[in-house]
Amino acid sequence: MPPVLRPDPDPQQDPQSVAAPRDRPWLFAFLITPDAVISLGLIGGAITYLLRDEGVDPGRAASIAALLSLPHAIYFLWGPLTDFWMRRRTWLLLAALASAIAMVAAFHQPQLASPLAVGLLFLSACFGVFVVAACGGILGTLHSELSRRRASSFYQSGSLAFGAIAVYILVTYSGRLSLSTLGWILAAMIVLPSLAALAAPEQSMIREHGLRQTRARIWNEFKSTFLCWKAIPYTLLIASPCCSGAMIGLLTQLARDYGVTGHQVAWVNGLAGALLTTAGALSASLIPIRVRAPIAFLLAGLVNAATLAIFALGPLRPATYFTGTVLFLFTIGAGYALFTGVALEFLGSSGKSGSSRYAIINSIGNVPVAYMTYLDGRGYAIWGPRAMPAADAVITAAGCLLLLAHFAVSRRSKQP
Repeated sequence: MPPVLRPDPDPQQDPQSVAAPRDRPWLFAFLITPDAVISLGLIGGAITYLLRDEGVDPGRAASIAALLSLPHAIYFLWGPLTDFWMRRRTWLLLAALASAIAMVAAFHQPQLASPLAVGLLFLSACFGVFVVAACGGILGTLHSELSRRRASSFYQSGSLAFGAIAVYILVTYSGRLSLSTLGWILAAMIVLPSLAALAAPEQSMIREHGLRQTRARIWNEFKSTFLCWKAIPYTLLIASPCCSGAMIGLLTQLARDYGVTGHQVAWVNGLAGALLTTAGALSASLIPIRVRAPIAFLLAGLVNAATLAIFALGPLRPATYFTGTVLFLFTIGAGYALFTGVALEFLGSSGKSGSSRYAIINSIGNVPVAYMTYLDGRGYAIWGPRAMPAADAVITAAGCLLLLAHFAVSRRSKQP
């Protein structure tokens, strides 16, 4: 008797199709929140501040932060587990709960810099990236291009907004509340939004009779995504410098060259910056779906590069810094949302291995942040402050124009 396959409810994508009510794209603003609180709120935002309050040397604090950020770079090694045994939304709920438990245990240690506390925070981050993998798999099951585009915007805006809220709470109340109380607050911010998974799109389990059928299905899905001609331009696109966001972490150190004070930096690059990137991510959902995600992403990259030209060509004054920063952060927010749309078009349908393939795509997408940060830094070291944004703008614009020439004449790939 032949094996019985229960396929995902993913139909062939129609670029002009309307969003299905059961897709609920707004839910993704909450589904990604558990990881955003950990990665953007604590690790990428407040951990060095909290460690400095404990008297930890800045060099050691930076090393701890780098260690805790490692799971996001290598989570493709264990993220694929969310494709098996349980529904992805169940994985998401359990991962959020496990992350919160590890987080509370870490914040109940006498010091966050202690080896046990750092180990527990690392464990919390490892559980947290299960949320990212599960979200990627769920995104791949959405029923229309419109739903995917809207979900991408909510996914990024929720991540940026809740990450900023977590930073604000941790920094504001670190001197007023005990570490253990902050740990409970973080745990609540991780667990409560994850309950939105209960309303996530229904996903039937795909069951094959036997390991051979399972491996054959996964291999076919990987081939249809990565081992075909259309994979080459998509891989080049997600690995390109387009909307890398490398300058986000460099704008604060560039502020001094433009005569901007520390208080002004904290405002424009902090809470206001989070609002700008969130607004930019939401604005991406207004782009008509007849404009393909890769083309929209590349056009956003060109606009983002133009905002960096303001730094490169303008006078070294605060007005130049504020104007360039506001426009840069807004456009990079839109670029982040459109990148998720590109990743989903590359991914196709989730099938059995959607989380695995999304984890790989997302990991490749993190590579430009590293090499553009290095190249921007070299520009500053060799030619001075204006050269840092200029290097980013020139390299980004060149890459965008080359790839735009391809995607402007190529057809939209059909979902497998």
